Amino acid sequence: MNTRPARRTAAAAAALGAAIALSACGSDVADAGPAATGEALTVENCGREITVDGAPDAVVGLSPTQTELLLRLGLADRIVGQAQTATAPLSDDLASLAADIPVISEDTPPAREALLDVEPDFVYSPTDYEFTAEQGFASHEQLAEAGVAAYTATGGCPERRMAGTVDDLFTDLDNLGKIFDVEDEAAALADGAHATLDDVAGRIAGLERPTVAQVYVEGDALTAIGAGIEYDMIARAGGENVFGPEDPEFASFFAAQINPEALAAADPEVIVFAARDAEHEQTTRDYLARTLPEVSAVANDRIVVISGSDVYPGSLSNIDAVRAIAAGLYPEAFQE
Repeated sequence: MNTRPARRTAAAAAALGAAIALSACGSDVADAGPAATGEALTVENCGREITVDGAPDAVVGLSPTQTELLLRLGLADRIVGQAQTATAPLSDDLASLAADIPVISEDTPPAREALLDVEPDFVYSPTDYEFTAEQGFASHEQLAEAGVAAYTATGGCPERRMAGTVDDLFTDLDNLGKIFDVEDEAAALADGAHATLDDVAGRIAGLERPTVAQVYVEGDALTAIGAGIEYDMIARAGGENVFGPEDPEFASFFAAQINPEALAAADPEVIVFAARDAEHEQTTRDYLARTLPEVSAVANDRIVVISGSDVYPGSLSNIDAVRAIAAGLYPEAFQE
């Protein structure tokens, strides 16, 4: 197989980028309890120690999925900025809560100056990429100098990107619940997420697992996903991944650009792909129909589409994506 590591523009959009309806894990917006004051708390995150002296009260979500989680924890009155807002819409029940929160970037992570201008004391990011100084973003060191705590979703930590799982979300809920003194609200979200995953597991128990490939298409470039949270989503949804971390092309990165012939040789029964929007969904469908018409998934129209934002690390939508994929793999099991 001729492969090369996918560039961030494709792989991140496949791993991160229109939203599937929220399931029980995110159906309610919590009311935040009073912030703890004067008590220092330290948590470990991405191999770093993050210490807060009392619950933060000037927070920035560095992507819509992070902003959503903060809102569902009941922290609307503590959010001073939202970023990358054009990459995914907030659900209707949250849009009004976020309407007055300053937008500090739309298509990319915020520039260092834009982030620091809103004077945050805590930022929550899907990956460490949002802290890349070479891109003009505020680095961990620069934020620390400004007194800002920077938290990366556990599944987006560099050392977890290859081995991350859906369960990493529960680590984030536990940590954020303690940091913001909203442990009851975090526990309620976790309980809802566990209930959704348990429901999926119960519905698909004992059923024959179809073979699945998760891909991302940008222009004529075809990228396969073979590790990380996306890989775990397929497994949790009851699919048998045709690409995996044991394959050499995924030894050091969760995604790799492949030739169409490689996907044809794997001949998955189902193809899953993440779409940025309706236009991107259609162009991907057109590419598959034009390039791989004889692949079983294409020939039998067994294609499952999820939102690009559903695969952002540290997102409640990770849970929704598992259910959506499972419903696509086993439609009979999800008929109500």
